[in-house]
Amino acid sequence: MTVLPTTPPVQLDDLLFSWQPGQPVLDIPALTVTPGEKVFLKGPSGSGKTTLLGLIGGVLVPERGHVSLLGTPINPLSPAARDRFRANHVGFIFQMFNLIPYLSVLENVLLPLGFSPVRRQKLAAAGQSGNEEAVRLLAQLGLSDPALLARPVTALSIGQQQRVAAARALIGRPEILIADEPTSALDSDTREAFIRLLFKECEAAGSTLLFVSHDAGLEHLFDRSLSLAGLNHAAVTEAAAMQEDAVCHC
Repeated sequence: MTVLPTTPPVQLDDLLFSWQPGQPVLDIPALTVTPGEKVFLKGPSGSGKTTLLGLIGGVLVPERGHVSLLGTPINPLSPAARDRFRANHVGFIFQMFNLIPYLSVLENVLLPLGFSPVRRQKLAAAGQSGNEEAVRLLAQLGLSDPALLARPVTALSIGQQQRVAAARALIGRPEILIADEPTSALDSDTREAFIRLLFKECEAAGSTLLFVSHDAGLEHLFDRSLSLAGLNHAAVTEAAAMQEDAVCHC
């Protein structure tokens, strides 16, 4: 059984962020996610979900307040240090998957190990090679055919690409997994099956999952469901929502 840490993997305090001066997109007094928790964060398109994930991942910096990951305040870190922290401790599954089209399935899954000595060390400590873990993850996520490994990801179906993206995010057992609308292109039965596979791998790795979606039909599967409208005290303007949509699709 995986032993979970006691430090909250995600903690936000007095968080404020604006794309334009005087037009806050996010105003969140507090949010704490506990170790190993599977949290569903719901909200419509343009409500600030992707901006919030950018702040949690250290891609964006708030104009006020604090973001702490695994007990480390990430706001004061340099951009390079935030990048290193994210590579070592946070796995992302993006809405459009963001797979590298000229790389094979296996190469895409192995990509995070090239940026993260911490993830490589975790595998080495467990006596696993990167290739072995990539193959295991792909098999657990329903891609067990060895012939798929050398194929370019562009030759795969949308559902298969989604699973490759999940394996890439999970390799090296990052403590935090963030999923941004990763099931939006799938039918309801496939969505639920994928989420249950994702839960299984998160539990095995001891990873905390923050899953963002507008599909409220999925929230019953999670430990806790949060509405961004309930967390966020900012009134999102039309201009701010357009900026959020631009971030989502860039």
